[in-house]
Amino acid sequence: MADKTKTGDYFNRPEKLGAWTGFKQFLWNPETKQFMGRTSGSWAKILIFYIIFYVILSAFFVALFLIFTSTLKDGRPKYELKESLIGTNPGLGFRPMPPESNVESTLVWYEKQNTDYWVEELDKFLKGFNPNDGKSRIDCKKKKPDQGESCEINLNAFSPCTSERKFGYPEGRPCIFLKLNKIYNWLPEYYNQSSELDPEMHETLKSHIKSRESSKKDLNVVWVSCEGENPADIENLGNSISYYSLGSEQGFLGNYFPFMNSEGYLQPLVAVQFSSVKTGVLINIECKAWSKNIVHDRSDRRGSVHFELMVDEPK
Repeated sequence: MADKTKTGDYFNRPEKLGAWTGFKQFLWNPETKQFMGRTSGSWAKILIFYIIFYVILSAFFVALFLIFTSTLKDGRPKYELKESLIGTNPGLGFRPMPPESNVESTLVWYEKQNTDYWVEELDKFLKGFNPNDGKSRIDCKKKKPDQGESCEINLNAFSPCTSERKFGYPEGRPCIFLKLNKIYNWLPEYYNQSSELDPEMHETLKSHIKSRESSKKDLNVVWVSCEGENPADIENLGNSISYYSLGSEQGFLGNYFPFMNSEGYLQPLVAVQFSSVKTGVLINIECKAWSKNIVHDRSDRRGSVHFELMVDEPK
């Protein structure tokens, strides 16, 4: 066994340094020529390693990005209609929406003396349909747009659901605007013959279609109907429901379809005015869009939209 009393058989305890002295030595050790614990050669190796690592990582990311973008189509989705996640069954949306503080709500609730929020929301929404963008748009009541063209939206067509009339809210005759969700390249299959009408259609809508058919008016329309969801809602909503749109009176004109992501495209709207709402009562309303290839499912809100309406008298 080695003689442990020999000084050469052991490491000497390092000299105890003060905090500042130790820190200076960590930054630069003149004896070992180390900067922050590494020699210049060690720093060079680690720097080269990370340069190569990040160059390869960046090249890998760029390659994946280029591969991904090469699979996309210019101005159109890669997967369309049945191949896409949203499928071929458009839903309906409505405006105005409740405040963001109650984002999950679908309740339009106001007092006749306090309508500012709802009127302002509709003004903001409709501002996007009268853009000052210099785009040339055509009157789609007269002709179907050619490729690259888009339809104009004449807001006066929705009268009396206009900003000047405050959309009927102070009178207790509120207007709700409906829009059909955009699905690229989707074409409606129209109910353009009264003999083919869905038996579940509201009788008022059936009569409207039959009257247009007898007048030989355009029936290439995605029709719209609104009614109370339950018998009590139907009674409280009343029978005075009016529809205002561009040329079709109760639906979305067929010349607006299909949506092809044309520059300056404006989606069609339908304004629905409820003129005989019973005040102080919450009313559940369901609006449906009608074409042969729109399936209705109340639980999933397919082909329809649900909202509640409540109009209070001033206190």
